[in-house]
Amino acid sequence: MADNSSGRGFAGWLRAFGHGANIARLVIINVLFFGALFLILILAMRGAPKVEANSVLLLKPTGMLVEQFSIDPTQRALARAAGAPVGQVQVRDLVAAIDHAAHDPRITKILLDPSDMQFGGMGALEEVGAALDRFRAAGKPVVAWGTNLGQMQYLLAVHANEVLLDPAGSISITGLSDYRSYYKTLLDKLGVSAHLFRVGTFKSAAEPYILDAPSAASLEADKYWMGGLWNTWLAEVGKLRHIDPATLGQQIDNLPTEIPAAQGDVAQLALKLHWIDGLATREDVVKMMQKQGVATDNGTGFRAVSLAQYLPQTVDLGLGKPQVAVIVAEGDIVAGKQPAGKIGGESTAALIRAARADRNVRAIVLRVDSPGGEAFAAEQIRREVVLARQAGKPVIVSMGDLAASGGYWISMDANRIFAEPDTITGSIGIFGLYFTASDGLSKLGINTAGEGTTPLAGAFDFRRPLDPTMGAMIQSSVDKGYRDFVGNVAKARGKSYADIDAIAQGRVWSGEQALQRGLVDQLGGLEDAIAYAAKDAKLGNNYAVRYIEPPSGAFQRLFMDLGNSATARMLSALGVHVPSSWLAALPRVAPELQLLEHAQPDKPVTYAYCFCRIH
Repeated sequence: MADNSSGRGFAGWLRAFGHGANIARLVIINVLFFGALFLILILAMRGAPKVEANSVLLLKPTGMLVEQFSIDPTQRALARAAGAPVGQVQVRDLVAAIDHAAHDPRITKILLDPSDMQFGGMGALEEVGAALDRFRAAGKPVVAWGTNLGQMQYLLAVHANEVLLDPAGSISITGLSDYRSYYKTLLDKLGVSAHLFRVGTFKSAAEPYILDAPSAASLEADKYWMGGLWNTWLAEVGKLRHIDPATLGQQIDNLPTEIPAAQGDVAQLALKLHWIDGLATREDVVKMMQKQGVATDNGTGFRAVSLAQYLPQTVDLGLGKPQVAVIVAEGDIVAGKQPAGKIGGESTAALIRAARADRNVRAIVLRVDSPGGEAFAAEQIRREVVLARQAGKPVIVSMGDLAASGGYWISMDANRIFAEPDTITGSIGIFGLYFTASDGLSKLGINTAGEGTTPLAGAFDFRRPLDPTMGAMIQSSVDKGYRDFVGNVAKARGKSYADIDAIAQGRVWSGEQALQRGLVDQLGGLEDAIAYAAKDAKLGNNYAVRYIEPPSGAFQRLFMDLGNSATARMLSALGVHVPSSWLAALPRVAPELQLLEHAQPDKPVTYAYCFCRIH
């Protein structure tokens, strides 16, 4: 009989080693976890600065105003730790800080400098402006000061009690525009054919690939919706500055002659036109704050708290309260799972599904800022909206800067749709786009030939001309997509197909124009939508608002906490292929080409998309 004692001994040793290793692993993990938790708690208790009595809330947002951060959490943490601007400012953060400060006895006023703020549109800006109005309604003043204000920065500044401008500064008001680049001549020279299949007289998103200039229908539609937005801008600024809108419009039209007559001194001209209340340097503003009773003990500055410092004061966990879930849908609508900054057909649908399954969530607000994108991805999200309603949870849509085409598609089945007067929406239409390069390849001496087992085999090979029968097939699919889009809107809005078709056809509307045509239910911002959702769910005033977003990794969450702390800032102070850089710059140089980012060469893609950003 063989002696297996040595084998059994080795196996036992392996088991003992494995058991010991497992215990060691668990110990290390627990030490790291509880150590990190302890560190976070210490930083949470020490990181938030004390807000002194009689302080000024200093708002100097830097970067793009967004609904949701698209910059990686780790990058944001590193920027904060280094004391550098993040590059993006969330609408919700600004609004939360302003609203909390309105009822905070320690905050006496707001000093706003929007000079370094960037805007994608007017809708989100209206949210911040409304919050400033609520702050003023609470009996607290807002002072706005800037160096160089564009027309969007100025639109925010006029919500202040007093608007000041640096004597060496300027205000640049030019009106709204929507210019695009057109590529037909270039494509012809390259021997590339763009095949466009669309429904809608005004569906002009893909015109840059088949024309060298905008169509008459496109110009007509653009002039109408941009005129509506511009009239809203004039009316709001005129009301807040006590200038008749027609007079204000004439002042702006006269700038090409008025600025030279003022010898280029735009600041003095702005004072003369009553666009501002006075001229002041930074030092003048500091002295003004000091005279108003908020001087520091050493007399060199004034008591102030920044947005980043004040935000922790606004946190309300809402434990034990029913919740209104807010889900942000910002960016292009793309298939699959997408990071923040894009709307994924799967990922955004999953967020709505999670809210539907959460017993604490009683209502959902979908905040939309999107020009649209892939039709099927939009349909995935729309279906989840319907399922949430069927589950007894009201879904309210709040439109931000832009909720057009696919952005409207994901909105249409909500219980109620809110839009700002200057939201860009509509563009109900469908198109398919497909490129072939047979002519270009032929010029290079390359010919494509072969066999296929069916008429469809190889039909979408970009090296071959598009067969007319294939074109008819694609057009029939696009026609069906349009009928489905219009039919679903008609069903959701309680109107006939003909009624919706008459205001669809790919035509773009401002929020106010859309209200007049029954595409939205009410003018208002995100706060109005949340309040309506709570009322519809019969929550009274006892509810919490929770943003449902894709979770970040544990390391990223820890790093964010570290980056937000004063301790981390102190430690930081101690211590043929196209180049990717070109691709990163391409959306700025030729934004129309971003539509092709997710195109697939072996099949046409159906889009519900709108190139309707203002500049």
